[in-house]
Amino acid sequence: MNGFPKDVVLFDGQCNFCRSQIDILQRLDGRDRLVYLSLHSPEVAERFPGLTFEQLMDQMWIVTAQGKRYGGAFAVRYLSRLLPILWPIAPILHIPGSMPLWQFLYRQVAKRRYQLAGRNCDEGGTCALHHPLEAVSTKPPSVL
Repeated sequence: MNGFPKDVVLFDGQCNFCRSQIDILQRLDGRDRLVYLSLHSPEVAERFPGLTFEQLMDQMWIVTAQGKRYGGAFAVRYLSRLLPILWPIAPILHIPGSMPLWQFLYRQVAKRRYQLAGRNCDEGGTCALHHPLEAVSTKPPSVL
């Protein structure tokens, strides 16, 4: 069980590309079948202790109401079965032997997601909390 009566989509809420994809997914989910949580929410670590921060940063995850987990391309494939509007792509995603290709393509996009559309941190600097190396500048301060 995931603690919700619906399937939960865990995504990188600081990633502009990811957030735009979630916005599209919310519009496609006409029957409100999914709950969406940013992996940066403290609630995620409490509710889903079986997923590490590194796993969550690597790919989107779906945790079903029954507790089954799907990550990355498997999550996309799961969504293609769940949401009727995505049914037309389901046969392509389920071609026998094609999952290694979908996983490769998903990983290529996932590792470049910040380059595609940038990162959006709140004013509290949560990016610095989650990515401590970004909090330390290696450049000397500029002189006015």
